[in-house]
Amino acid sequence: MTALRKGVHPAGEDHRATPFELFFDLVYVFAITQVTGHMARERSVNGVLQGILTLAMLWGTWSGYTWLGNHSRADQGALRAGMIVAMAAMFVVALAIPEAWSAASGAPLLLVCAYLLVRLVHLTVFAKAASDDTGLRHQIAVSWLPMLAGAALLVPGALLGGRTQLLLFAIALLVDWAGIYLTARRGAWRLHSPAHLAERHGLFMILAIGESLIAIGAGAAGQAVSGPLLVAAVLGMATAVCLWWLYFGVAAREAERRLSHAHGRRRVTLAVEAYTYGHFPIIAGILLTALGIEGVVAHLGDGGPLGVFSALALHGGAALYLLGQALFGLRMHGAVNRLRLLAAGAVLAVTPLAVVLPPLAGLSAVVIVLVALIAAESRQEWARTQQFWGSFSPTAE
Repeated sequence: MTALRKGVHPAGEDHRATPFELFFDLVYVFAITQVTGHMARERSVNGVLQGILTLAMLWGTWSGYTWLGNHSRADQGALRAGMIVAMAAMFVVALAIPEAWSAASGAPLLLVCAYLLVRLVHLTVFAKAASDDTGLRHQIAVSWLPMLAGAALLVPGALLGGRTQLLLFAIALLVDWAGIYLTARRGAWRLHSPAHLAERHGLFMILAIGESLIAIGAGAAGQAVSGPLLVAAVLGMATAVCLWWLYFGVAAREAERRLSHAHGRRRVTLAVEAYTYGHFPIIAGILLTALGIEGVVAHLGDGGPLGVFSALALHGGAALYLLGQALFGLRMHGAVNRLRLLAAGAVLAVTPLAVVLPPLAGLSAVVIVLVALIAAESRQEWARTQQFWGSFSPTAE
């Protein structure tokens, strides 16, 4: 009742994602497109590092509001008001991304200020939602420390620019993420609905995979429709389907079931390690793969090989995606998915060839490995199903 008087509506065990949260995600769609576009324009290791750090800032804020929406309904009362403010600030962050690493503009400082406003609103509203939960309120108060420590590095980084900005931003995010993780492992965060948390992460996965499709259009901009372009589009679409299948085919359902069966601190620990932190390399892998696909499509007419940058982005991104999923499965189920590790190794092994071969060859190699992985896992799943039902047959007796 106290929470209701404060304009907060607590969520229950059966709580699911609300339409307002999907609306909230739209600013992240724009922001991620900006990140991928920045890396594509820079086409350098430095640009990729800048993109990954920016993605980490986006992911950290999105994760925070996902936990907030799991605690209380995001579409009502104080939470909705706070998240609208956060949406506006995050839109400013997205607008600043293209020039966020340019010392000649005020965009870096603008990005940092808007980002910190998103964080400030989150912790303030979360404290209000915590109501009379003393443990949770203490946990939120502790979370201010790594956030402020990170802010003390982000602001001078934005002012100094160049490699100093890159270094200070990296240290700031490391301090922030490590501080949140260490205080969360034995802290008092609450996870009311495992289904909501799993569903929200699944929706963000679809958002990120959609970037692969956007990359096809970005790479094809200004090109005449041709046979190679259509082949590249089909292969790019096939890559996106494979990325979707490998997450939603079995992994997502089994992980949600595992999370639902856990209780208390163990449930929170699984959620923090496997979802909040464990999903970041998976998302980063998707965006790097999309960057590689954009490079394939954009350079179809050059008549040359794929090149080092696009090959590393495409194959490295796919390998990172697979490794991230293997780690996710290891944390959730305590078992190593050897097939995904082998597939990641296969993708990396053919990278040197992809560098010197035509663009379509490099993309085809990724599709072949992913399709082979899906076929092998589907066969394993079928065999397990047959064995299970065979144990009930009369002949088994």
